[in-house]
Amino acid sequence: MGEGGRFQLGTVGALTLSVVSSVSIVICNKALISSLGFTFATTLTSWHLLVTFCSLHVALKMKFFEHKPLDQKTVTGFGILNGISIGLLNLSLGFNSVGFYQMTKLAIIPCTVLLETLFLAKRFSRSIQIALLVLLLGVGIATVTDVQLNALGSVLSLLAVITTCVAQIMTNTIQKKHKVSSTQLLYQSCPYQSGTLLISGPFLDWFLTNQNVFAFKYTTQVLAFIIISCLISVSVNFSTFLVIGKTSPVTYQVLGHLKTCLVLAFGYILLHDPFDWRNILGILVALIGMVLYSYFCTRESQKKVSEEATQPLQAGEGESDPLMGVENGSGVVTDAVDQKAPVWKSNKDLHA
Repeated sequence: MGEGGRFQLGTVGALTLSVVSSVSIVICNKALISSLGFTFATTLTSWHLLVTFCSLHVALKMKFFEHKPLDQKTVTGFGILNGISIGLLNLSLGFNSVGFYQMTKLAIIPCTVLLETLFLAKRFSRSIQIALLVLLLGVGIATVTDVQLNALGSVLSLLAVITTCVAQIMTNTIQKKHKVSSTQLLYQSCPYQSGTLLISGPFLDWFLTNQNVFAFKYTTQVLAFIIISCLISVSVNFSTFLVIGKTSPVTYQVLGHLKTCLVLAFGYILLHDPFDWRNILGILVALIGMVLYSYFCTRESQKKVSEEATQPLQAGEGESDPLMGVENGSGVVTDAVDQKAPVWKSNKDLHA
């Protein structure tokens, strides 16, 4: 198998791992929060990241990957920014209606496109833009219900969107600029992400739920679900960095909306959540958008490869991030389940 084929296989594996692990953790956490009353989402996320770091540290000692030093300021800033974005997403949900929060998540894709266009000179064709609009329309139909506005909630949502977009763009650019793997970046940033949330998590959870995480009654069943959730989170966090590194932040968000649709479907099948014609219509429209996005990206990447074969020096970089793709030279063919991102990071995932 050639290099391109191996990369494509690796991309498919990363996408599959991300979908399966994210949907699994949302279902697990939904049972933990809704059925067992453990509503401390931010603190739970800090435990996820702590377990992920410990798992990667063991893997490092067992020589599964090599440690590659990075600029300390870059790693520290990146890790803290990720932690802040999670906290802001939780606060956004706490101060807004579920419908407005869903709109906040939908705003991540156009914001990412805008930032990459302005600061990274990345071009998104009209076909790609239309496909993304169809996707967002479908997810909006399926998930957005009541929309209630308030000044504080709107400011928090704006900050949450900006920090999430910047963090995901940095995940991609740091890996490419410093030539580090997703595992190496995740290992070095995890302590700062986890530390940020370990400190702020109990306060945020108390502020949002009026309950103390340390006073909660931890039954055997609750502890079992927490352990399962933390173990699945290792795969979720790893696949998030892997997907963004192999594809792009926009593709990761597209994949995230696919997870949202799957969570809605599994919630209806396994947990008997309410499901009506609007959910079905929205999911179908979203799936059409995803298919169009992947098709247009693949077509444009093939066109770009053909042009590079005749004109080695190409100016600019087009959008080439299908859900399944291959890497050619410096161009990569390829981003809240409900939920933030890619990884279940808060009770926002319970409101797909």
